[in-house]
Amino acid sequence: MLAKISTTWKLLLKLLGPDILFSSLKSTHSFPHAPSLLGLMHKHEYLLRKTTKNFKTATTTLQSTLLLLLFVPLIKPAPPTQQDSRIIYDYGTDKFEETLFSQDYEDKYLDGKNIKEKKTMITLDEKSLQLQKDESVTPLTPKKENDEMPTCLLCVCLSGSVYCEEVDIDAVPPLPKESAYLYARFNKIKKLTAKDFADIPNLKRLDFTGNLIEDIEDGTFSKLSLLEELTLAENQLLKLPVLPPKLTLFNAKYNKIKSRGIKANTFKKLNKLSFLYLDHNALESVPLNLPESLRVIHLQFNNITSITDDTFCKANDTRYIRDRIEEIRLEGNPIVLGKHPNSFICLKRLPVGSYV
Repeated sequence: MLAKISTTWKLLLKLLGPDILFSSLKSTHSFPHAPSLLGLMHKHEYLLRKTTKNFKTATTTLQSTLLLLLFVPLIKPAPPTQQDSRIIYDYGTDKFEETLFSQDYEDKYLDGKNIKEKKTMITLDEKSLQLQKDESVTPLTPKKENDEMPTCLLCVCLSGSVYCEEVDIDAVPPLPKESAYLYARFNKIKKLTAKDFADIPNLKRLDFTGNLIEDIEDGTFSKLSLLEELTLAENQLLKLPVLPPKLTLFNAKYNKIKSRGIKANTFKKLNKLSFLYLDHNALESVPLNLPESLRVIHLQFNNITSITDDTFCKANDTRYIRDRIEEIRLEGNPIVLGKHPNSFICLKRLPVGSYV
């Protein structure tokens, strides 16, 4: 290495001369350089002074050119003291500072965050694995429905009305306490009990059309003081329960009800009953003590074979007129109405049926 430097300086001395070369070295010392570079320059200067005698020829242009060729290759950046082999810095672009800042931010903040996130993910995975293990050992118990409104998950609840139609229930579902109307048509309900409506005092309408109801406890409707409409059509009833006093409509058509299944006082106290539908049953006679409030009575297609003067009128009161009744239907029964003329003397309209 020293032999090459010596040869280079001898050539420069011949071309530039000692004065010009010394002045250039002094100007070069005024710039900051790395310690390794300064030491090299001092060695060059010492060698120059030792081998110099009398050379004084060179032009200013040649001086500048040769100095540039000499010192530019010698200036090298000091290697970074701590450099990550994974990181490649872009020194030659304007984005160098941005790259450093971004990398510094990731080193200080994101690494720590990533570690936390990884730990969290691992924790969650462990929990999920534990949960799966528990589930495989012991099946989860089914969640109990809300005690207040469980039916509304299966049926449709809308402002006091509950629609449970064609949902294959076999018993009356628990109802919201504010329920006023229940439509449970075309299901598989077989029995009605007092517990079904014990805590639902505001019911005004019940419709159980198209079920399989065979039995109704006597106290089932006893607490339903506001009930106005009760429909039990198309079931398997053999007898009638005790009915609530404020009924305005009772519909039990298309059942298997016989006359012995209706007590003598079943309708006597129903002073607001206007519509009575008992057609398509197995009645042998017209029910007794029908209230004065009735407007429509449907008894067609039963087994009624007889009728008396007191069935609709009052035998001892020839002036009595039952003016509220608008329709009585008796067709489809094995009875000739023409044989009982006094039975309809109080009516404004003759019943529908066979007279001959």
